[in-house]
Amino acid sequence: MRLVLDSMVLRRWARAGRPLGLLGLVVATLAGRPAPAESPFAVEVRAFDPGSGGVPGYDLPESALGMPTRTTGGSFLTEAVTMFQPAWLPEEIVSLGVGGSIELAFDHEVRDDPGNPFGIDLLIFGNAFCTDLNYPAGICGGLYEEGGRIDVSLDGVDWRTVPSVVADGAFPTLGWSDSIPYATDAGRIATDFTRPVDPDLGGGSIVDLSYQDLVSGYDGAGGGAGIDLAWVGLPAIRYVRIVNDGANSTPEIDAIADVAPDAPSPDVNDDGRVDGADMGLLLALWGTDDPDMDLDGSGDVGGGDLGILLAAWSE
Repeated sequence: MRLVLDSMVLRRWARAGRPLGLLGLVVATLAGRPAPAESPFAVEVRAFDPGSGGVPGYDLPESALGMPTRTTGGSFLTEAVTMFQPAWLPEEIVSLGVGGSIELAFDHEVRDDPGNPFGIDLLIFGNAFCTDLNYPAGICGGLYEEGGRIDVSLDGVDWRTVPSVVADGAFPTLGWSDSIPYATDAGRIATDFTRPVDPDLGGGSIVDLSYQDLVSGYDGAGGGAGIDLAWVGLPAIRYVRIVNDGANSTPEIDAIADVAPDAPSPDVNDDGRVDGADMGLLLALWGTDDPDMDLDGSGDVGGGDLGILLAAWSE
């Protein structure tokens, strides 16, 4: 997405006592309107079959669109979503009975990117949660999960099944990094639902970890079952299908997410400051796909990257 810099930016830059010559030259080269931003979450329900035996009332497929739930319960029984208290309202999750399925679509291609954190490209959020060995302190005594096969496709025709990962499973959703296990209100520090949890957290199992260790291990991420698209041999996907192929469970689905790559630092010359030297390097590679200069992950060096650099400019 390109950032259009206008006279307001110039005025703010001038009031800060910064030189206008170079910025004015750059602004003069930018034209056109910004393209609509892509959503990192599903935007469309392509198909839905509730199956048999799903949880009554939890049959609204649109509940799986948009971002995962941070705070559940509404105004009547407000709860921050944590590993110990998951989303539970009908408008937040959709239940899949035996044989049920839901097919969701992104508005863009989700690419297999080895540069993503831990190599993870796609996240599936259910409403799995930890049982508590030491209520209300929060020590994970086990993971209550209900499975769900995950299929992915680029064209909606060639479907590949993701191995060894279930939709309604690890890692449980965490809405806020500063909440407590059974918080009754929203926190102040929102987690990042486009960042995966380290798959090696707890040696691959979160059982016996304390709430404090879980929050620390999530490291600002919001949870979700992580998928590397290299596992299915596809360079990119656009569609995700979740199927209840079990007989004794009813998976619930909250959301799916495209993982965001780790952003390069706007201090591109690593001198501890963001200034004209960094801008000069960025302008020298304008229009290329240099990964160190592509600060917004758009695939090319342009106005969006310049906007990020200016926002981080050293005083």
